[in-house]
Amino acid sequence: MWVLFGLISAIFLGMYDAVRKKVLRENAVLPVLFLASLTVAMVFIPFLILSHAGMIFEESPFFIPSGDARMHAAALLKSVIVGASWFLAYNAISNLPLTIVIPIRSTGPMWTIVGALLIFTERFSFMQWTGIFIVLSFFYYFILAGRYEGIEFLRNRWIFAAIGATILGAASSLYDKCLFSRYDQLFIQAWYSVYMIPVLAPLMILAWHTRRGRLKKFSWSPFIHLIGIILLISDFLYFYALTDDDSLIAVLSVLRRSSVVISFGAGALFFGEINLKRKGVALLGILVGVTLIVLGTMKI
Repeated sequence: MWVLFGLISAIFLGMYDAVRKKVLRENAVLPVLFLASLTVAMVFIPFLILSHAGMIFEESPFFIPSGDARMHAAALLKSVIVGASWFLAYNAISNLPLTIVIPIRSTGPMWTIVGALLIFTERFSFMQWTGIFIVLSFFYYFILAGRYEGIEFLRNRWIFAAIGATILGAASSLYDKCLFSRYDQLFIQAWYSVYMIPVLAPLMILAWHTRRGRLKKFSWSPFIHLIGIILLISDFLYFYALTDDDSLIAVLSVLRRSSVVISFGAGALFFGEINLKRKGVALLGILVGVTLIVLGTMKI
């Protein structure tokens, strides 16, 4: 069953990227990010209140336990990491073709596993070295493909934003492994979503509200709230799959990253993006390399 939850989570994650691109094409980034995050927080608040009041029982999958100061501090730190990753990712998606951003984001599991191996000072296996070599080779091919659209990777700040978002996302995944071995998963998901609001609010005031005359105009759309709902569903299914005693985090990582196929397809079908053959080959090669790295972690 956990495999099915992982696959459905990936489908929603691919939809999340596509809807984000639609909303951000001609819209200010920070208000969209803030309102999407606020939507998620507002969904969790009733469950937090009802759980605290004893109206949702502990046996329910929607029960959110109370936590001490240490647990809340851990959730707040996750909000900071995820908030920074989202800020960079939203800016990258707003300013780059989706078919450029997605292959960069698809390297996420590689950074997660490399980070884990470095932290625990483990040696890379032959399969993992092979996977890393394949990823880096096709990433270079991807850089060459981007030049056909006039995108110079080493001079484009939005490329670095996409890379930064990916590395921060990998750091968040490593942090999740630490958190979920100690704390309730729904507690972390609910409270980091709530804490995201005070984390993003100063950024909204300082970086957008005071400079809004020089930035893209904000135009409200119901799709903004849909962004938050889709991500909430994707994360809930992914975290729920992790609670299964038989689940394998390495397999779930690959399943979740398969969302890039949907995202890439959306870029091709709905946004009229070009140079798809070259970028598709690069994406496929990166995914093959990432899969080898993950399989090497499973010691298969």
